[in-house]
Amino acid sequence: MHALFDSPGLRRVSPGEYPLWDEALALLNRDLAVTLPEQGPLQLVAQPSYEAGEPEYVYVALADGEWHGGHLYPKVAEDLAHALAIVADAAQDTVAERLGQAWPLCVEHNLGMHAREVEGPLSWWCAGERPRLGPTHIRAAVGALDTP
Repeated sequence: MHALFDSPGLRRVSPGEYPLWDEALALLNRDLAVTLPEQGPLQLVAQPSYEAGEPEYVYVALADGEWHGGHLYPKVAEDLAHALAIVADAAQDTVAERLGQAWPLCVEHNLGMHAREVEGPLSWWCAGERPRLGPTHIRAAVGALDTP
């Protein structure tokens, strides 16, 4: 567990510093606003690297600056789809550990969903069974949980 001011040099990342992470986070924040409206938007925070010449560590944090899990690697994301998968994983780690709950939940099964690329854009996938429809299902594209 980490809070915004627990670590030396930790700062909020300004919009535009990491454009792919920003775009990915904007999509995730749409889903967070629909599923956990009492939470503020997720944000990016950064901390200087412990190794000279290496890029800073960037984390997905709650609105209060607390985060959990590993950092994002700025040079790894090749495109928005890849960035979205990485940021979704980090966001789920932070929400699960800091709020003590799975996120997002499938409203049909009350199970935590996972981001998966299945025949199209990255989507929220649920492992819950659906009679006559199969054992798993896609709930919605990441960023579109507010659509039926």
